[in-house]
Amino acid sequence: MYYLYHIPGKKIGVTRNLNTRVTLIQGYKEGEYEVLEQSEDVDYISNREIELQKSYGYKVDIRKYNELNTKSNKMKINSTEQTSTFSCPVDKLKGQLMDNIGLSWNTPHGDFTITKDNIPWIVTNAKVSMFTKEKCYIYNKAFQGEFHDVVENFKDDNIETKEQNIFDLIRKWGKERGIHKRGTSQVQYIKLMEEAGELAEALLKDDDEEIVDAIGDMVVVLTNLAHLEGVRIEHCIESAYNVIKHRNGSMKRGTFVKETK
Repeated sequence: MYYLYHIPGKKIGVTRNLNTRVTLIQGYKEGEYEVLEQSEDVDYISNREIELQKSYGYKVDIRKYNELNTKSNKMKINSTEQTSTFSCPVDKLKGQLMDNIGLSWNTPHGDFTITKDNIPWIVTNAKVSMFTKEKCYIYNKAFQGEFHDVVENFKDDNIETKEQNIFDLIRKWGKERGIHKRGTSQVQYIKLMEEAGELAEALLKDDDEEIVDAIGDMVVVLTNLAHLEGVRIEHCIESAYNVIKHRNGSMKRGTFVKETK
């Protein structure tokens, strides 16, 4: 079954899985979107998507849904010495990657696999093909360095896994660039406010890539700020969690308000 969904004020799209595409990928819960039509005829629903995008005044997709999705829904990836190219426009890449988690392909730099952990990196670093807007690509060496060489690059620091030691990598980066020796907490705080401003702008624009980038930058700044103050960010996070884990309250005006005794 194909669902034609509408996120008011944002977009009209088609999916076979509302939970994955609309809730998990785009962050909208039931009640924040509506299903306009549903059909088992992919050609009909693809044409209706274009018609309604036009009538509602939304951005119209370059290619119809039925031209992007095969029966197997398997993403085509072409690899060369330098790049891996995905057979979809960059604005459709995140959804296609989510639909193809577990898909592997061979490159001169090793075998790559799509996972939930590396999808944000792929989406953020994907570039539009110079030959057609309907394809995008990533650089293999950069991808390999981000997700396959962490252990080798940092053996001297006794780092075993990237997932367990990302803050150690950030601190190493800060030390190598002189932030820990010549930086100040005050300057890092100003930098944090700058990144917060970029996050605010990204949220207003509903720009997923910039949101990811801004949040990541803020974590980097906070990690170095904590180090300059003589504490580890892991301790700060654990301390905060120990305070909130038993806290009760309710959502009011879009934020959680704790109970007061």
